[in-house]
Amino acid sequence: MLWSGARLRAAAPAYLKAHSWGEYVFDWAWADAYQRHGLRYYPKLLVAVPFTPVPGSRLMADDDRARDALVATLRRVASDARLSSAHVLFHDEHDAQALQRAGWFARHNVQFHWKREGHDATRDFDDFLARLQHDKRKKINQQRRKVAQSGVSFSVHEGAAIDESLWDFFHHCYTLTYRAHGSTPYLTRAFFAAMARSIPEHWVLFVARIAAEPVAASLIAVDRERRAAFGRYWGATRFIDSLHFEACYYQPLQWCIANGIERFEGGAQGEHKMARGLMPAPTASSHWLAHPAFARAVDEFLVTERDGVRRYVDELNERAPFRHAP
Repeated sequence: MLWSGARLRAAAPAYLKAHSWGEYVFDWAWADAYQRHGLRYYPKLLVAVPFTPVPGSRLMADDDRARDALVATLRRVASDARLSSAHVLFHDEHDAQALQRAGWFARHNVQFHWKREGHDATRDFDDFLARLQHDKRKKINQQRRKVAQSGVSFSVHEGAAIDESLWDFFHHCYTLTYRAHGSTPYLTRAFFAAMARSIPEHWVLFVARIAAEPVAASLIAVDRERRAAFGRYWGATRFIDSLHFEACYYQPLQWCIANGIERFEGGAQGEHKMARGLMPAPTASSHWLAHPAFARAVDEFLVTERDGVRRYVDELNERAPFRHAP
């Protein structure tokens, strides 16, 4: 944090990390290269919102001068602590400009977002489907029918209406997803309890049931002021064909459209999201490395990577799933 007398001028959420799990910007190869050359990559300094790939401001400042001073402070903290590097993840354009002025390396990546197009476009889910190409629309309808024919129905719970029993069931489903992939979940039941107490208005839970038995749940975060939704965590107690797509995409999209949400950010990775109306959206991070030779090598790599990402996005946009590209 930077102060001018009693006035807070700038701040950034910064962490010392001994690994790269939970970041969605992958620098494992950099860490491996350091290790193979007998150098220590961890701990590193990370400026990010933990466990989330949602883009936004990471360098909170009154103005550009304060933001530049904050960037200089981050580098000084990393240098004084003899850290290998410092990283600012999923920042906005104001942050990018300040980091670029300080000589940090820019890295680009891609997420997949749905955006409402036009003043009164996408009135309901049927209208959303009508905008898709025939084969995409047919596939979605087939998947939704499979779920319905399995006897599944959904209930939607918002904010304080998500009671303790629903949070318990959701967290159980969340842990099952990690277990299915041989991983350990990051977020504890206590974390979700704290979020339910402190910011209940930002959560929407979709619960799938067969008769009275809950069988799956998905959770999205909502910023109603920005008219944006972010998703999602999910899990199921049993396999049901196409339930994943219904719980994670169709139910959240249907809710977003009905509730005036302008953007649904589907998170990192997943070209399959395009077939469900989510299009590529660029994201950015910035990096500073202390070791001069590694800094040069990473800089050269990122130039090549950025060119590859641009070509990748161009190719994806050529395969837009809409009848008329938005």
